[in-house]
Amino acid sequence: MFESVATLVTEHDDLQGQLADPELHSNPARSKKVNRRYAELSRIIVAYNEWKEIADNLEAARELSDEDESFADEIPGLEEQLDATAEKLRRLLIPRDPNDSRDVIMEIKMGEGGAESALFAADLLRMYLHYAESKRWKTEIIEQTSSDLGGIKDVQLAIKGNSTDPAEGVWAHLKYEGGVHRVQRVPATESQGRIHTSAAGVLVFPEVDEPEEVEISPNDLKIDVYRSSGPGGQSVNTTDSAVRITHLPTGIVVAMQNEKSQLQNREAGMRVLRARVLARQQEEIDAEASAVRKSQIRTMDRSERIRTYNFPENRIADHRTGYKSYNLDAVMNGALEPVIESCITADEESRLAEIGDKE
Repeated sequence: MFESVATLVTEHDDLQGQLADPELHSNPARSKKVNRRYAELSRIIVAYNEWKEIADNLEAARELSDEDESFADEIPGLEEQLDATAEKLRRLLIPRDPNDSRDVIMEIKMGEGGAESALFAADLLRMYLHYAESKRWKTEIIEQTSSDLGGIKDVQLAIKGNSTDPAEGVWAHLKYEGGVHRVQRVPATESQGRIHTSAAGVLVFPEVDEPEEVEISPNDLKIDVYRSSGPGGQSVNTTDSAVRITHLPTGIVVAMQNEKSQLQNREAGMRVLRARVLARQQEEIDAEASAVRKSQIRTMDRSERIRTYNFPENRIADHRTGYKSYNLDAVMNGALEPVIESCITADEESRLAEIGDKE
């Protein structure tokens, strides 16, 4: 059982040697890659050693049980511990999403529901900002278009993690958030007290670590400049600082106007564009590997309704995993971990079932 771990132990030892080499750290991109893989394997090695120790103890207890009843009494507890550690190790051995350790760029857009949808988009932004704060992740609003009454038409948010361990990565947790989020509540503008249903869309992309990771030829770009609009100081409507970048091969369009200079908006636009192109490439890979696609809770269908936020009942429900809880007020203040954990667990169970079918 778990014979494949021996290969991972060898790889882990090799990575440990690389990390001790000062030359590695002169190459930040390679160093980051080695650190991430080392952290991922370290969790597996620790779990494997724990499983092996319990297995050895159980074998010894069985051998000595005929001579000493106290050893026989230990057997049921050791068998239970062995099953638990085996299940933990089995889950750790599930092939990880290669992007799990990446930071993300998240986009939140108002949808059906007009002004109420824009207000809900603003609520979602605050929810994710609070959640990131609870994880001690750094956040940066790259672009934001506000609406009346304090709502948001759309916003692009960068979220940066603080761990090399893929299991603790931003993408590992937030990749499940993409889709349509539906809200049911009485809008502030509703005088009759009627419950309205509206929605906002969330898109999540893994951020590119180094620009060289995603090759984008200047010949594949159509760049338009125009005058920015809305709040922003003296540069608004006076200079062509806003930038619209179109990636011709994919048709992806990114527009930026938050920054005062055209150069800053172009740099921000390219940052978002690279993330979108990387996500598109990954979607194409997933589409070719149908078994992988079916085993994931994360959907590529951006029009899918994934979650409902019911304010009158203080209820949140995830339609993919069946998770339901009556603490919506806490969730909107950033207590999102149980909801996300339900997605991670469902994804792991789906992948385990897929591996079992192949075996």
